[in-house]
Amino acid sequence: MTKINKAACIGGGVIGGGWIARFLLAGIDVDVYDPHPEATRIVGEVLANAEKAYAMLTGAPLPPRGRLTFRDTLEAAVERADWIQESVPERLDLKRNVLTQIDAAAKPDALIGSSTSGLLPTDLQRDMRHPERLFVAHPYNPVYLLPLVEIVGGEKTSAATIQAAMERLPPIGMKGVHIAKEIEAFVGDRLLEALWREALWLIKDDICTVETLDDVIRYSFGLRWAQMGLFQTYRIAGGEAGMRHFLAQFGPALQWNWTKLMDVVDLDDALVEKIGQQSDEQADGLSIRELERIRDENLVGILQSLKGSHGGKGWGAGKLLKEFEQQLWAAGGGEKQGLDITKPLRLIDTKVSPAWVDYNGHMTEHRYLQVFGDTSDALLRLIGVDLAYVERGHSYYTVETHIRHLGEAKLGQAIHSTAQILASDEKRLHVFHALHDSASGEVIATAEQMLLHVDAKAGRATAAPEEVLANLRPISAAHAALAMPEGAGRHVGQKR
Repeated sequence: MTKINKAACIGGGVIGGGWIARFLLAGIDVDVYDPHPEATRIVGEVLANAEKAYAMLTGAPLPPRGRLTFRDTLEAAVERADWIQESVPERLDLKRNVLTQIDAAAKPDALIGSSTSGLLPTDLQRDMRHPERLFVAHPYNPVYLLPLVEIVGGEKTSAATIQAAMERLPPIGMKGVHIAKEIEAFVGDRLLEALWREALWLIKDDICTVETLDDVIRYSFGLRWAQMGLFQTYRIAGGEAGMRHFLAQFGPALQWNWTKLMDVVDLDDALVEKIGQQSDEQADGLSIRELERIRDENLVGILQSLKGSHGGKGWGAGKLLKEFEQQLWAAGGGEKQGLDITKPLRLIDTKVSPAWVDYNGHMTEHRYLQVFGDTSDALLRLIGVDLAYVERGHSYYTVETHIRHLGEAKLGQAIHSTAQILASDEKRLHVFHALHDSASGEVIATAEQMLLHVDAKAGRATAAPEEVLANLRPISAAHAALAMPEGAGRHVGQKR
């Protein structure tokens, strides 16, 4: 089994809430235990941010959201879970106690991950009856957008547990990296700690302010790191001779006394106040939730850019997003479930996200085309033209589109689209889509499209196979009994 069927999260703070959102938006039911009196509110706010981010992140059909249940006890939360994620505060005694309770109450085959950012799994599993199933699953904030998870086993963690954990992450859009040896802070936080120490010294010594330091990162090497990391960036810096030339040229500089890397700055009250005041000025009145939303929008933009790079194959985290979307498209979003083919088919339900609006707060023109294109894709999946079919070399290509804008879709508005087949034959599919305000049912826009079935390799139109036509005919026949929709057949400038 490489799929998580049910998850449990112990702790619902920033990291725990991110895990909850990641699981729920992957269609997984989650039971939560967190005794904090504000846990429900905190998790709800994190989930709201995650849903906004996902609406911007992908147009692929997400599965129905998993069911979120808060439990009164730890035991009740974990008893039926396949994957249990512990995200309590970073204290060894507390984590060890919680993990031991989880171990006693969980199913024998349940995986138990700890979100610790630095504690050793060997220390965490000391008192467990089944230590072989405990591992560190260290994510990065926000967990619902950043896909990396450091997987670290302890002395008693089994190889099968590590393998199982790695296999269960891709279906929820995450990438596991196995850290071969357990060390304090693992790999990511080791790197961040080195940068953090040097940064604190630069502030303490009045070399720069916190805003200047952040500007140095975000306007320079931070952009490089986002898509190529450290070593591949330096490989390019070595020119045609590559990494060996870079090391020969810049390696001697490592001996120079540039850094205070091993000296720990004294975080006295004066330095804490200096950093706090400069950070307040940098935030310029933005709340934490506002900063989180800005962060998420920026991360979505970076991920989308990386998804389209390398000739459309994707690069880095963008390639992972592309592969995750392919899984979602292959699953199909459940269009075949409960559809009444005797009326226009309701195929897409979504909300107008911040990334979809212009300076007027209205949905931009190209987003209408995106929704109508998604509607055509959903109709095609319904008749068997799914991702696997396209990969075999055939598809339907849109050869003509006529869009009418009848109303305005606004930020946050719930909208849905319907599809009506006007005509079809072996090669052609003539469709009429309507975009509705889900609250009122009002038609906001329509799109009439002609699609041709093609042999992509030959680059020409060809008859669709019987397996597709057999799925198409019942819908086409049922829709032939429907009235011609208002606006069908109109051309640009024609009056009603």
